[in-house]
Amino acid sequence: MALSISIYFLLIFLSHFPSSHAEPFIGVNYGQVADNLPPPSETVKLLQSTSIQKVRLYGADPAIIKALAGTGVGIVIGAANGDVPSLASDPNAATQWINSNVLPFYPASKIMLITVGNEILMSNDPNLVNQLLPAMQNVQKALEAVSLGGKIKVSTVNSMTVLGSSDPPSSGSFAAGYQTGLKGILQFLSDTGSPFAINPYPFFAYQSDPRPETLAFCLFEPNAGRVDSKTGIKYTNMFDAQVDAVHSALKSMGFEKVEIVVAETGWASRGDANEVGASVDNAKAYNGNLIAHLRSMVGTPLMPGKPVDTYIFALYDENLKPGPSSERAFGLFKTDLSMVYDVGLAKSSSSSQVRY
Repeated sequence: MALSISIYFLLIFLSHFPSSHAEPFIGVNYGQVADNLPPPSETVKLLQSTSIQKVRLYGADPAIIKALAGTGVGIVIGAANGDVPSLASDPNAATQWINSNVLPFYPASKIMLITVGNEILMSNDPNLVNQLLPAMQNVQKALEAVSLGGKIKVSTVNSMTVLGSSDPPSSGSFAAGYQTGLKGILQFLSDTGSPFAINPYPFFAYQSDPRPETLAFCLFEPNAGRVDSKTGIKYTNMFDAQVDAVHSALKSMGFEKVEIVVAETGWASRGDANEVGASVDNAKAYNGNLIAHLRSMVGTPLMPGKPVDTYIFALYDENLKPGPSSERAFGLFKTDLSMVYDVGLAKSSSSSQVRY
């Protein structure tokens, strides 16, 4: 009897530590701005060979959603910025969106979150900004009408420029120009238990401050650290500093209990001659050490003990993306399904391969 009780408590203890094959906090962005992507069925096989447990889509591609059915992989789908005006003005449009993009697939396909728009607050389009919250509300009501309210969350994705202050992290606050629009959105997220989605990129922070000590700070490599002058907390990596700045901004608005989700973060493996830091070695170091950091379950200084759900950008290089060369070089995998570099995500590989 005593032995069985001991085994019971051992199982309870072990259940609190995720295996490397089931890490619900590690996701990946599956972008499709390319003309050479493998078919969804092959991509699903690739995902199943890794410990990636969540996939974020920028739209709601039915072939991909259907291919993920029965895999247990969590799915984030997106309503495009161009859909926001109709979703905001017509509840029937939201109903039709759910009828087309969710109901044919759920629950076999594990849709968890719908992102309404991408970086809309930073679009400088006041009409679109004003339509964002009504669009989110109508999508929420459409989910509730089919008894999916609470089972599938609704949010929107923001870039780090939504912050007016981020250094030190404890002084994090939203830019004055966004606070009015954000207040209603944050209240919505709080009321529905939905996350605040943000896109922190230490890669871009390093490009604006290309010193060796900044690179080490961005890559989770040994460095002197940076002390928050208000709290005395020493930060040893940029990711934690950026996420905690967002937490502080939420707290300053009275919404510190709203969960943060990192909708995008990553590092380019190549770039143009003037794009400092874009290399395979740096990309491998950033993503590999980020994954090790998440696996450590240490959390961030202001949110200890729990890894932030993080979607790495991106699954594949996307050869049709506009802009500098780096925009087409964020993939963890090549479109022939081979690794660009190994960050220990394969189920057969060990996380001990990763420096941290």
